[in-house]
Amino acid sequence: MTGLRFDDRVAVVTGGGRGLGRAYALLLAGRGAKVVVNDPGSSLAGDGADARPADQVVAEITAAGGEAVACTESVATPEGGAAIVAAALDRYGRIDVLVHNAGIVRRAPLREMSVDDFDAVLDVHLRGAFHVVRQAFPTMCDAGYGRIVLTSSIGGLYGNHGVANYAAAKAGIIGLSNVAALEGAANGVTCNVIVPGAVTRMADGLDTSAYPPMDPELVAPAVTWLAHESCSLTGEILIAIAGRIARAVIAESPGVHRPSWTVEDVGEHLDAIRDTADPLIFPVVPDAHAQHIGYSFAMAEQTAKGVRHA
Repeated sequence: MTGLRFDDRVAVVTGGGRGLGRAYALLLAGRGAKVVVNDPGSSLAGDGADARPADQVVAEITAAGGEAVACTESVATPEGGAAIVAAALDRYGRIDVLVHNAGIVRRAPLREMSVDDFDAVLDVHLRGAFHVVRQAFPTMCDAGYGRIVLTSSIGGLYGNHGVANYAAAKAGIIGLSNVAALEGAANGVTCNVIVPGAVTRMADGLDTSAYPPMDPELVAPAVTWLAHESCSLTGEILIAIAGRIARAVIAESPGVHRPSWTVEDVGEHLDAIRDTADPLIFPVVPDAHAQHIGYSFAMAEQTAKGVRHA
């Protein structure tokens, strides 16, 4: 096969036994990567265990002439995260790519959601991301190379009914990715976020009859590109849904500066405060944090010099 290859690269895919993770694992392996297919085989709610999903994907990869190993540890614990990364290091001696895709769903209206259901979802999605990133990141930095892809969702960007736990976890993923991108930049380690939309078992119970094609295979090329050595993006968010690939950004309005504010002033200037006709987008890398502060401070300095802002 010509084109972008992953020969001699080692990839870990969490939640790799079904759906999106399976599509990622198969495409990475098909492009030459050695793949650790991680999946404990739990139910959609995170209950139980079944080695068959991970084993079946490994069997598909090896039948096609690729190399893969199954790992059924759970990302939900620090010990599980360590074991998942160790599976790559022990079997192949390195880790070049980490795709955190593992996830569960426990739906409930916010007014009824239990603490246990909230924590269980964060344990897999957000804490799970930390558990595997924390183990892989130092090794990647020491090697001077790494590609990390973390999974958010439309719910993480915009929210959705009945999934406060899922939305909170997926929003947190973006913050974690940004820090990994910043701290990895000097060591050749990138970290980006994929926001996938596909019909998988997470769509169980939804009427998808009017949906356009939304197979996981439509998402996998975007994830695989983010995982490739030729990808220089870091600290970014790509959306992949129904054949559409796009970039999502955190944007600010230019805003309004005044030397002092009253409560009434805020209401009177609300239209200008909220005006995003000329949005500000600060790239995470090299230092959006400082750019954000610097822009605000510059407005204050200009006001002090008599320059009026709205």
